[in-house]
Amino acid sequence: MSVVVVGGNDRMATRYKEICRSYNCKAKIFTQMPADFENKLGNPDLMVVFTNTCSHKMALSVSRKSEKNDIPVARIHNASANALKAVLEQYCSC
Repeated sequence: MSVVVVGGNDRMATRYKEICRSYNCKAKIFTQMPADFENKLGNPDLMVVFTNTCSHKMALSVSRKSEKNDIPVARIHNASANALKAVLEQYCSC
């Protein structure tokens, strides 16, 4: 399963990737908005958006991409490791 994590803290990026790996998921982490963001999202199985630390423009890009390609989006206010684990437990079967 492939997961895209949008938002969160820069220092937690490697931790987010480790958590996704522990649930047998490949992960792309975007803590800040790069150039050509919407194309870099790809076509994942799940997108996780940390709304507290995500820019409005990034959230709109995720919404557009998810509507266009019918991708589920989990929106979480808190950008903690436990919040990400809870979402992955819900969406990933281990």
